[in-house]
Amino acid sequence: MGTYFAEESRRVCRPGVALEMEPLVLTVDMAGLPQAWVALEEAITYHAKQMVAWSLGREVREFRGGWQRNGERSRIATKSILAIKGTGAGAHLHAPGLTNPMLFARDRQLCAYCGKRYLARDLSRDHVVPVSRGGRDTWTNTVTACRHCNIRKGGQTPELAGMPLLYIPYVPNRHEHFILRNRRILSDQMEYLLAGVPRNSRLHTAPVLPHKLN
Repeated sequence: MGTYFAEESRRVCRPGVALEMEPLVLTVDMAGLPQAWVALEEAITYHAKQMVAWSLGREVREFRGGWQRNGERSRIATKSILAIKGTGAGAHLHAPGLTNPMLFARDRQLCAYCGKRYLARDLSRDHVVPVSRGGRDTWTNTVTACRHCNIRKGGQTPELAGMPLLYIPYVPNRHEHFILRNRRILSDQMEYLLAGVPRNSRLHTAPVLPHKLN
């Protein structure tokens, strides 16, 4: 299958929209487990190489190539969710890496102590059990805290500081991890991923926040 240079945007992608604002396609394994967010061009490549086992969601982009002998123009269209052949269930069941942006997204940019919402630049990672007291740098021992509360708590536990936690830290599962990683999720992708998120996740009760708050 030749390389596609000419393309026709459909539904989601409109002329004049910056490249970085284009939607990403969600790839999953044969069992439906999320694998990666890929650019539209990579998604089209999977189609061209006949690596797509099945697809879901709406069509987000159509690429058009050269003219065939029968007078028809070749085309490849991709939907928003693609299952890639040869990928097996359980290949990526490890816990997601702990980073500040992911932590703040999990906690909806809410301070675990005062309950107020802040810009990411005004937040910090707090260890519920301080590292100086044997606490580990893990999902279940870290929460989002505003800088004021973090300084006030210092090297104490919440109990010793008289600052009880307003929510319990937890490890995001893979579906939730994929939601937290992408701020351009389409509605059908969100519906698909939410189906695999535990009911006790805050994703079911609070909206996903943008990187910056107005």
